[in-house]
Amino acid sequence: MMENEELKGRDLKAIVEELGSIRGRHTELVTVYVPAGYNLAKVVEQIRNEQGTAQNIKSKAVRKNVLAALEKILQHLKLYNQTPKNGLAIFCGNVSDKEGVSDIELWAIEPQEPIRTRLYRCDQVFVLDPLKEMVREREVYGLILFDKSESTIGVLRGKHIEVLKHMDSLVPGKTKAGGWSQARYARVREGLLHDFMKKTAAVAYDLFSKEKDLKGVIIGGPGPTKEEFAEGDFLHHDLKQKVLGVVNTSYTGEYGLREMVERAEDIIEEASITKERKILERFFAELHKDSGLAVYGLSETVEALQSGNLELLMISEGSDWVKAGFECSCGESFEKVLERRRIDGQRCPKCGGKASLMEEKDVMERIMKMAEDMGTRVEIVSQGTGMGEQFRELGGIGGILRYKG
Repeated sequence: MMENEELKGRDLKAIVEELGSIRGRHTELVTVYVPAGYNLAKVVEQIRNEQGTAQNIKSKAVRKNVLAALEKILQHLKLYNQTPKNGLAIFCGNVSDKEGVSDIELWAIEPQEPIRTRLYRCDQVFVLDPLKEMVREREVYGLILFDKSESTIGVLRGKHIEVLKHMDSLVPGKTKAGGWSQARYARVREGLLHDFMKKTAAVAYDLFSKEKDLKGVIIGGPGPTKEEFAEGDFLHHDLKQKVLGVVNTSYTGEYGLREMVERAEDIIEEASITKERKILERFFAELHKDSGLAVYGLSETVEALQSGNLELLMISEGSDWVKAGFECSCGESFEKVLERRRIDGQRCPKCGGKASLMEEKDVMERIMKMAEDMGTRVEIVSQGTGMGEQFRELGGIGGILRYKG
């Protein structure tokens, strides 16, 4: 990442994931949060005081890296006359995974929501909770898939289905064991089923209680016991009030959860995953028509956007296109527009040697800004569905035209 790079307008979720993957070899990763409206001069003063404290670090290598990170932060803060409107988050430290090698990187983020936290910390990881709170999915549905032999509890978080817990029951089949009276066997079986329902309900309540944005609960399953589970006195009354409906499924487990979400389309009409599926169905339907309105690929999509003919811009989650400048030892210089993950290993078109990256510029931010200026709606497509994966394989960027050009 480029020195003193200011991350502004990029996908904050992707940045948080990137920062969360970084682990320092020692406590030499510095996190600074400056709240909205806070006096930046006081932050500068605190960082300078921390430089004095860091002089006491016993390890020479750690001391050197911490001091380098603090100095880099001070230099970056000189770029601001005052604290940005929504505050500022700075992450800086040695990100090298090799002992004795120093690679001091800095990230500066001006988020779209105000920062409320004032924080300085030096640790082996960056403190990301305030930013995670900003990017957390605020549309969450609880999913309970119940059958007499097993139950699966999950959540639909935005467009992603997560399995939280799977449990197998001890309820025997209807075939009577030898030596058992039919009535006694039925009572034992009924008791075990009742206990399994209570256990499933208790686990669901415990898991869903942690979801502060839970909008509702959907219950499903392949057999009739799901109705008994939904209508009985098993679920906690707070959770029972959130039940939106009961749907039939042919399957159990994770696949059953996906089937349940699809069949609950009317129940969660406004859920992101339902809206996304309809958009993708429309996109692929248009794509298969000879005179369809679908377009895909970076250059084709940008061309349609620039002409004002793009009704809907679709970008695959995690897509990160950049305009990169390269230079080869043979003296050849060239530029490419490509996904950031493909930067490494680029070859010189003249001699075939490995080219060195000289600069990179974010393309996605410019595309998003262009869409905003053109009045084009934007849909971020998840990769957690079959159609979402298909769209990603087409390049991860495309859209639907207003009219056939």
